[in-house]
Order: sequence, then C-alpha cells, then structure tokens
Amino acid sequence: MTPGGPGASTASPEGTTPHHRVHLVGLDGKPRAATVTLPTEFSSPLRPDLVRRAVIATQSHRRQPYGTSPTAGRRHSVEWSGKGKGVARTPRLMDSMRGAQAPNTVGGGQAHPPRVDRIWAKKINHKEARLAFAAALAATREPALATARGHEVPKELHLPLVLEDPVEEILTTRDARALLERLEIWTDVERARDGVTRKSGRARRRGRGRRVPRSVLVVTSRDDRARGFLNLAGVDVVPAQRLSTEDLAPGGDAGRLTVFSHAAVERLRARLSGEAP
Repeated sequence: MTPGGPGASTASPEGTTPHHRVHLVGLDGKPRAATVTLPTEFSSPLRPDLVRRAVIATQSHRRQPYGTSPTAGRRHSVEWSGKGKGVARTPRLMDSMRGAQAPNTVGGGQAHPPRVDRIWAKKINHKEARLAFAAALAATREPALATARGHEVPKELHLPLVLEDPVEEILTTRDARALLERLEIWTDVERARDGVTRKSGRARRRGRGRRVPRSVLVVTSRDDRARGFLNLAGVDVVPAQRLSTEDLAPGGDAGRLTVFSHAAVERLRARLSGEAP
C-alpha cells in the first residue's frame, strides 16, 4: 500500500501501535489530497468477545425489573382432604374436587415466579469497557465486518469515512440523501427502509411495534448537528462525546458503517486522550 494512501499507517517505533490514516472526503463525494490521522484506538485488536460483553452490559442496565403479585394464583379458599383417600394431595376448592392454588392446577400460582428483587444488571471492568470501545472503533475500518453485518458497502470504498466539517451543517433530508448517493452508500439506507417490519401482539401497544434495521451511523462533534440525517431509516446521529460501544456495534456485532466529520474525529481524539472537551 502506498504511503499516505487510504488505510495507510504512519511510521511508528517498534512495539508501538501504528496510526492509520484515511483521506478526507469532500461533500462532492471525492477524496481530497489531505489525509486524517486516526486515533490509535482505530488500530486496536479486534475483540468481538469484549464488544459483545460491553453491549450486553449496557442493555442490561436499561432492563426494568418485574415480578408477579405475592398472592397471584393463591386467592382461593381451599382444603386438603388428607392422606389415604385415593386422590392426589392437591389442594381443592371447598366442597369441590376441583384443584386450585397449587402450581399444577389451572389458575394456580407459579412454582417460581419472577421477582422484582432479581438483579438483571451485568458488570464489566472499566479496562474491559475501554478495550471494547477501542475494538468497536477499529472494526469500523473493516469492510468485511460491515458486509457481515448486512451493510451494502462498495468494494472500492475505504472505511471509515471522514468528511469535511460542512457535513454537520446539513439540515434537510434532501441534502442528506444527495450526499449519501454521492458517497455510494444510499443503497444501505434503502436496505434498512425495505427491511422495516411490523411486530404483532402487545408490542404495538407498548411503543415498540416496528423493527428497523440499523444503517449508517453519523458521528458529529456536538449535539444538534447534521439534523438532515435523522429522518432516514436506520440512520443514527451521535455526538463524539456520547458515542458508545452499542452505537458502533448494535446487538454486539461490530463493524457498523460509520461516517465521521473531521471535527468529530478531533473531538473523539481529545476524549480518548483524557483532555477536556
């Protein structure tokens, strides 16, 4: 690979992590002569095990505890006839042979019902969480992982895409679509749009009646930027300060098709180095 070309790495001392570089892409969809040096986390080893653990831990913190009423299934007036009567020892309704209240009866209480005091949250070490985030960033450079996730990526496209800062000023869906068409990744948004499915059952009444596949992730430098992408199916817009492993690897599968603005890369570099935002 030629020095300074897409995906090239700068010279680094022996035993240190190289700095990968990508071309800065303009809003016309063409790469510029200037290159952007990515943070060292983009060169981290791929750790799909850590990425999945981090995502599952994040999802578990959002889970709401639930449980049944302590008296559910046990609000009956029952009696036991005793042993030696030739019938099962199941509690039965008063003056009746119909069983009730026991777990093996219709309308009876569960043997081991869910309890509200169960702890659903899963823990992950701070160092493992940092390694998982770095691995998720590194996975954005791999077209094979993006393809394995289901994204439609052109063969000649070099990932991740780092665009000029005016991309954050796009405020209309028309301009956002035009840019994605010039970048030749609009077909991935169409894939997500065509893959929207309606769920059946109670999910519709609980605000989660649709399943929308994930498409392009747009990372900006600050909140309330690049609002023109928000109305596209499967597209998420996240500021660099709030970028998480789950954003980069929805469902625990790393390699999401990601677009960064140049300012977002610098903001992310400051965040990873511990500098003040």
